[in-house]
Amino acid sequence: MHSDTIAALSSGALPSGVAVVRVSGAKANVAMTSLAGAMPPARQASLRTFRSADGVPIDTGIALFFDGPNTVTGEDIAEFHLHGGRAVVSAFLQAVTHIADIRLAEAGEFTRRAFENGRIDLTEAEGLADLLAAETEGQRRAAFDQARGALSTVYEGWMKRLTQARAMIEAGFDFADEDDVGENAGAGVRQAVSEICDDIRAHLQKASRGEILRSGYKVAIVGAPNAGKSSLLNALAEREAAIVTDVPGTTRDVISVTLDLSGVPVVLLDTAGIRETKDKVEAIGVGRTRAAMNEANLVLALEDPRDAPGPLSRLKGLLSYVKPSLGPVGQALDDEESEEETLERDVLTVRTKVDLASGQKDPGHGKHLEEGGYDFAISAKTGAGISELMEAISERARTAAGDPASSVPLRVRQRQLLEDTVRILEEFLNDRDAPDEIAAETLRRASTRLGALTGAVGVEDLLDVIFSEFCIGK
Repeated sequence: MHSDTIAALSSGALPSGVAVVRVSGAKANVAMTSLAGAMPPARQASLRTFRSADGVPIDTGIALFFDGPNTVTGEDIAEFHLHGGRAVVSAFLQAVTHIADIRLAEAGEFTRRAFENGRIDLTEAEGLADLLAAETEGQRRAAFDQARGALSTVYEGWMKRLTQARAMIEAGFDFADEDDVGENAGAGVRQAVSEICDDIRAHLQKASRGEILRSGYKVAIVGAPNAGKSSLLNALAEREAAIVTDVPGTTRDVISVTLDLSGVPVVLLDTAGIRETKDKVEAIGVGRTRAAMNEANLVLALEDPRDAPGPLSRLKGLLSYVKPSLGPVGQALDDEESEEETLERDVLTVRTKVDLASGQKDPGHGKHLEEGGYDFAISAKTGAGISELMEAISERARTAAGDPASSVPLRVRQRQLLEDTVRILEEFLNDRDAPDEIAAETLRRASTRLGALTGAVGVEDLLDVIFSEFCIGK
């Protein structure tokens, strides 16, 4: 498929103990004989001295040759294991690319050739990209399962069932004159399609879990100016991630910190304090705070106990900006609120700076701390309540992410194609009077959308975007 041969450093950043240069393509054997002097036995490591075209020694290392198509790219591959010095690798790459028709690889080109040569499908390639980018155990497990074909197995199973359904319909009008094929040829097709549709819907319900595993469980820390938001962020992150001062309005933009909690990436969002302001810059920050609250999986609503009018009353105003689609909590703002004003979102109310209020009465309501109606009472200064709050966040993140080993769609592209497939299948199920030719064409359209998931059809315009995520040499 490719007339040129590609080469790149395929190991880690330099300097390193060992560097691996990989060459893939029709001229891989030429690279081996030119640089190593002769071909080593296939798939056997051989100690060789590597030399440039003019015979100057570059390094001594291990040479390996893998003949295609049973290789990672489906092509002949030569591997050269060198000492990992920058000058060594630079000299070697210069020598190998001086050979005719061998050039440096582009980002993701090795993996793209694996896809184009049928060694992996598109979901496996995406899983490999996610595996390379994984920073938590949950991300690693989910990406590894996808890279080894867990999603491919699911999607190909649906494709096979949908193809069988199409075949039954098409038999009805292709062979209608046969005695054993008539109007009943499509019997059971509607039920089969309905079951496929139900399976895809159930799969799509896990999409939010996949998004959390890949992008993180988002926690927005909100409150009035000087409520202790930045201090809490620093306490949870265990470092000075945000500037803390006693000047209200110090935080003007959303500051994010990502933590690994029980294998789930958790993104903490420190936000600007919400208040009425004539400062244009601060007003922009307040607007971004509201956007962060709407996008968050969890909202931590903070209040300084010394800040009148007292427990939860100020938080009610803050939480009114949150869309009611973040998950039920069922906690009323106070005993006097009606059922219509019960919180319908995942929110934890947090009373801050308890080291300054310990043993004191709430200035607004005359209630002691434990009677204030908050979910948590903390002190970023002393650490009181921080571990308990962290555990609550971690538990919610684990629940939201689910089991990372289960097959879930991790990418927006996958979710959109699945949603398109469901919409087309519903079109088929709802149009009971459609002629067989129209019904078969509708199922063909659904098959095309499913085929795009694995890259079987219609993904040419996406390939450059997908494989650009990989580093050079992968």
